[in-house]
Amino acid sequence: MVTSSLVIVVCLALIFDYTNGFHDAANSIATIVSTKVLTPFQAVLWAAAFNFIVFFFIKDHKVANTVSKIVVEHFVTIPVLLAGLIAAISWNLITWWFGIPSSSSHTLIGGFAGAGITNALYMGSTALSAVNMAYILKIIAYIVLAPFMGLIIAYFVTIVVLHLSKNSRPATAEKWFKRMQLVSSAALSFAHGGNDAQKVMGIIYVALIASKVIPSGSHMPDWIPLACYSAIALGTLSGGWKIVKTMGSRITKITPLEGVSAETAGAITLFFTEHFGIPVSTTHTITGSIIGVGLTKRLSAVRWGLTINIIWAWIITIPVSGLIAAGVFALMKAIG
Repeated sequence: MVTSSLVIVVCLALIFDYTNGFHDAANSIATIVSTKVLTPFQAVLWAAAFNFIVFFFIKDHKVANTVSKIVVEHFVTIPVLLAGLIAAISWNLITWWFGIPSSSSHTLIGGFAGAGITNALYMGSTALSAVNMAYILKIIAYIVLAPFMGLIIAYFVTIVVLHLSKNSRPATAEKWFKRMQLVSSAALSFAHGGNDAQKVMGIIYVALIASKVIPSGSHMPDWIPLACYSAIALGTLSGGWKIVKTMGSRITKITPLEGVSAETAGAITLFFTEHFGIPVSTTHTITGSIIGVGLTKRLSAVRWGLTINIIWAWIITIPVSGLIAAGVFALMKAIG
């Protein structure tokens, strides 16, 4: 049955998807803007287009399926989803305001899990009974593995590209790398849309099941992917300029060659994880890739003080989002 609460959940989910787009726009466009291949306006148009084009190519939504199963179905209610989304949107806006490239993916997962656990405690069950630990442990593992994969791939791609182009004239190489960066940036934006929009699809899908609009295990309605890809593309069009500055220049200086390497590594990592249905952080992945590029020059080329601050933001995102969601859920219970 379609209720006003369900409509609110769907609207909040799409609002979160929109904030995901402008929060994570930096992931797709930071390097291509910092290397002056495109202007900021051109870059967001480019990225948003490829965020949306994914709709026509990906039909097997494995990441959405994973997200929908994070909280055990018995404990999923509309208030749980509302609390999780409010927490995720709040953390996204806080970190965007302060220019911190935290993970939109992990704040959504943390909020959903935190609200589900709180509901389980209200129902007299144990905290761990509310979540599917196999999915949670896989997500936690890839908090470390995704940026590390991006770092390693970017490091070796940069080394190989440097070797292949060592006899090229600098001006000619620069021109070709700028052209190649259009391709690598498009690939990263495509992978970003395919990975991140699916997380919101999972939330809307489980909301329809919780409201008994569709039966459990049924096919996801086609309007959900269309709405989610549209929302994230519109969010990317809005940009996230504070985070663009952090990602594009403050971690390490980026040239077009290095931009190609970082974006290619990020895209490869995201395609790999999306294939296996693992909801990883695009922010973590591209940050690791940029660090990997910086390491090919020397350790001091990476601004480790800033990088450590970013890592702390990664560490606290899931627990803080979970606590915010728990507080929102408890407040909703108290109000009745």
